[in-house]
Amino acid sequence: MTGINRIDQFVKSLSCALRGLVHVIKNEKNFQNELVISFVVILAMIYFNVTRTETVALVLVIAGVLILELLNTVVERVVDILKPRIHPYARLIKDLMAAIVLISAIFAVIIGFIIFLPYIFALWRF
Repeated sequence: MTGINRIDQFVKSLSCALRGLVHVIKNEKNFQNELVISFVVILAMIYFNVTRTETVALVLVIAGVLILELLNTVVERVVDILKPRIHPYARLIKDLMAAIVLISAIFAVIIGFIIFLPYIFALWRF
């Protein structure tokens, strides 16, 4: 494979990935909500000038929740193709995936509180 073909293949792959990302941003309400919350957290990170370590932790948590939401969407679509009438576990699989996203979001909130509460309390002292 020549260098041009590799670049062309990379551009095609990137195009597919971006098309999927645009789809989920436009059509998935939970992903939209999580993006808004992520944006608020990023603004808070800038406002409070959090440490580098805290920034890394928050970015990892944000990425984790968004990635799990994407995986949830993929699994839901696959299960929708199969339909619940094919297997009684279809609904359970969707519920379990939603539970995975919920647990990740709960822990993200806990980590956010651990990081941001000292900064918020510092504002109240003055």
